[in-house]
Amino acid sequence: MAVLPIVEIPDPRLRLVSRAVDAVDDEVRTLVADMTETMYAARGIGLAAIQVGVDRRVVVIDLQEQESEDSEPVRDPRAYINPEVLSESEELSAYNEGCLSIPEQYAEVKRPARCRVRWLDEQGETHEEELDGLLATCMQHEIDHLDGILFIDHVSKLKRDMLLKKLAKQRRG
Repeated sequence: MAVLPIVEIPDPRLRLVSRAVDAVDDEVRTLVADMTETMYAARGIGLAAIQVGVDRRVVVIDLQEQESEDSEPVRDPRAYINPEVLSESEELSAYNEGCLSIPEQYAEVKRPARCRVRWLDEQGETHEEELDGLLATCMQHEIDHLDGILFIDHVSKLKRDMLLKKLAKQRRG
C-alpha cells in the first residue's frame, strides 16, 4: 500500500466527471488499498479516486467511530465502486463538511438526510442499501467528487469566496 498525493483545489482534475470501472480486478483493489491508506494518513473519513488523480468511479469511506472517548477509533473501511444514488429523501440534514482537497476549510451543507445507493464491492458483487446520517452525507459528498462537484458548490457564492480567500491566505503562510 502507498500513501498517494492528494489533489487540491484549484486543480482542474477535481472538475472531471470520473469514468466507470469496467472490471473489478487487482488494479482496482490496489487502488482501493492505496486510497484507504491515503485517507487514514490525511485523517479523512472519505476519499474519491479523482482526489488522488485517478479518473475512476471509486470511493473509500470509513467513519472511524469511537466506542468511547478513551478508545481508539474502530476502523472499518469500505470500498464503493461505481456508486450511484438511486433515490433521495425530501428531508434534508445539515453537516459542517470539509474536504481533503480543500484543506482546513469547512461549511454547513444541506443534503438529503437519506439516500438509496447501489455499488460494487472489491469482489465485483453488487450491493444496494439505504444510507442515513453521516454515512449518507459522506457518500453524497464523495459521489459529488466523481461528478466534478465540490462541497463549496453547495454554498452561497459569498461563503465560497470567503472559504477560498481563507485557503489562499493559509497557503501563503
